[in-house]
Formats: sequence, C-alpha cells, structure tokens
Amino acid sequence: MIIRRCDKLPNNFRVTAQMVKDSLRRKCSLEEEIRNGNIFLVDYKNLDEVPPNTINGKQQYIAAPLVLLYKTPDDTLTPIAIQLKQTPADDNPIFLPTDDQYDWLIAKIFVRSADFAEHELNFHLLRTHFLSEVFAMATFRNMPMVHPLYKLLMPHFRYTLQIDTLARARLISKNGIFSQFAAVGGPGLMMFMKKAMASVTYSSLCLPEDIAARGLESIPNFYYRDDGLKLWGIINRYVKEMVEYHYHNDEDVVKDTELQCWINEVFFYGFLANANTGIPQHFRSVTELTKFLTMVIFNASVQHAAVNNGQFDFDGWMPNAPFSLQNPPPTTKGQSTEKTMLETFPDVNVTMQGMATIYLLSKQSTDFVPLGKYKEEQFFEEIPLDNIKHLQKYLLMFKLESKFRNVNLALPYTYLNPKYVENSVTI
Repeated sequence: MIIRRCDKLPNNFRVTAQMVKDSLRRKCSLEEEIRNGNIFLVDYKNLDEVPPNTINGKQQYIAAPLVLLYKTPDDTLTPIAIQLKQTPADDNPIFLPTDDQYDWLIAKIFVRSADFAEHELNFHLLRTHFLSEVFAMATFRNMPMVHPLYKLLMPHFRYTLQIDTLARARLISKNGIFSQFAAVGGPGLMMFMKKAMASVTYSSLCLPEDIAARGLESIPNFYYRDDGLKLWGIINRYVKEMVEYHYHNDEDVVKDTELQCWINEVFFYGFLANANTGIPQHFRSVTELTKFLTMVIFNASVQHAAVNNGQFDFDGWMPNAPFSLQNPPPTTKGQSTEKTMLETFPDVNVTMQGMATIYLLSKQSTDFVPLGKYKEEQFFEEIPLDNIKHLQKYLLMFKLESKFRNVNLALPYTYLNPKYVENSVTI
C-alpha cells in the first residue's frame, strides 16, 4: 500500500550510487535504473516524531524508515538500502545488504515493525473500518429504507458499526491491545492517526487511480493490483447498471435531495470539510455517482479483504511484524549481534498478545457472507435482480480465472478470491 516507483531520490534519503552498486545486478548505475523504472521507494514518514509507547514499564521504540528496492532482471523486488530515520545525520547510517548480517537484519526488522503499524492503523483500521462507518452512518441518517441507494449499500455495511465499536473498546481505547502492547500506542496513537487521516484522498481510495499515481501499472507479480483491478471493474459495472436504472439522466442525480445530503455529510463529517481530499460535496452526474459508490463498496469488501485476510499468514511470525521493539534503532554499523537482536524483540507477553490479535482479526466469521451474495432481498424489480445475477456471474468467472492462475504460483494469492471476500467489514 505504500510502495511507489521512485522517479527521484528524496532529499532526506542520502543513499548514493556507490553504496548500492554491488546490489544492482546490471552494469547500469543507480540513476540509470531509476530512469528505467526499476527502483522503488517505501517511505514511512507518517511515523516520524510519533512518540513510542511504554510497555511493561519499559520504553519502546519505532523507526520511520525509508527503503529503496530494486526490480532485478528476474522480476523480483529486493531491498538495497534502508535509512531508519527521516532526518539525515551521522548517527543515521544507510544500511545495505553488503553490511554485517545482523546490521542488515535488524534494519529490516525495524522496517517490518513500522510496516505493521502503518498497515494496521492506517490501511486497515482507518481506511476500511472507520471510513466504511462514515458511509454507513451517512446512509442511516439521510436515506430512507425505500431509497434505491440504501438498498444497494446496506449489505456492505452489515456489522460494521458493531465491529468498529469493539475495535474502539478493545484495540485503541486506553486499556486496549494497541494502547497496552504496541509501540504506536499510548501517547503516539492519536498523533499517528491524525497524520494518517491527512494522507487520505479520494484518489487514493480509488484503486485504478492509486495504482497509476504510485507508478505500479507494470510492476511484475503484483496480484493485489491484478485481482483488485478486475474486481473494481466488476463492481463498477454492477453499480453502473443499478444507478442507470434508477437515475435516467444527470438531472435526476442533482434533484435527489437525500443523495445530496448524504454526500454532504460524508464530506463534512468523514473528511472534515477538507476540499483538498478531492471528496465531492455534491453529485452532478450519473458517472460521478457511479464512481463514488464503486469506491464505497470496493473499500468495504475487496480492500478490506486485501488488508485483513493475510494478516496472520505474514504477521504471525513475530520478527516479520513486531508489535513493538525494545531497543532504539542502531546509530552505527557493527554494533548489532544475535544477542542485541534478541534483546530488541518485544517481551513474550507482547508477542503473544500480538499473535492472538492478528489471528482473531484474520479468522473468518461464522456467518460470513461472500461478495455478491445477499442474505436479505433488498430489490424486487426484474432489472435490479438481473443486475445482481450479472454481478454473480462475473464474480464466478473471475474466481475460476484466479483459481487457474494460482495453480502455477509457488505462493498462491487467494485473498481476493471472491470466495474469501466478505460483503462488508465484519471482523
């Protein structure tokens, strides 16, 4: 969710061509590889200056790294440089694959800990759970149950208010899991969430635009992009059919006062009336409405599945996603050993709480409803019912394509198989 093609090295990332020349497996220089589109950047700037938590009476630590990755000739991405803090300084070295084993390993562990915080609090909790709640509350307040868009959206808000209430009580409250056991908890939690919210834009919530903005259209082996774009297209087609059935022209959209109040509330309360987010304040056309509703449904179903379903697979191994770290980021090279690495890892109770939490968050609910299935009939007219059948047909076709693709993968990407994508944010 953070990686982007690097067109120019950030001024605060003091990596040089000489540092990474051994990592570039061609005779090209770093500048040439950047021009060729083979260099990628991951920047955890949202974590800069966020005060870390105190856990078990001990100060914790988190980094705000910059990571440079290289697309090799065999189409894999490999990290080639890591800077653990945002501000260049003598005590903020560039870590390289050619460094001592534990220098490089601990640098990567700090990156993964930062990624865990960004993933869980920004891309999971904020952008799927809490934004779905915004859309749900606006729907409850402004659209009567007979409104066609109420009927369209309601299956995608099932249990969202309940799960978000639990998240506030058990994850991010004063005595919640994150507040007690995560480095980005306690005093830093709200500061980080404000930074994350400032980065949310309408464009970043629309997958086709987000992929293009990050320059990831042609990056190889990117199954989140491939499957996500296909599902965006399927949902968009379904929404378009539904919207055009109920709104025959743009004037119908403009005159729908309940709809206009709905989007105004989303803009005002969900995005704090910030016009820079790109969130519309009014709908003026069928096309504009279709795109926005596609975004709402996609993020409540497909995007949530993408960031939720693989949590335990990738984060269940603590060193790959430490909840917290007990030593500060190294300030010089040559000081890291196996002993210092083990001392940096979180306490056992922190590890257990983290593993248990992501296990529960990844677990499919007992009354799971997959994308495109509807337990309650909202529509009764022939054409909307046919539109639902069209949606289910295209989802089935995609499921078969995905299954065929995965047969040839050493590590199958199944998280966006419609069989595992829930209609709404429920867990």
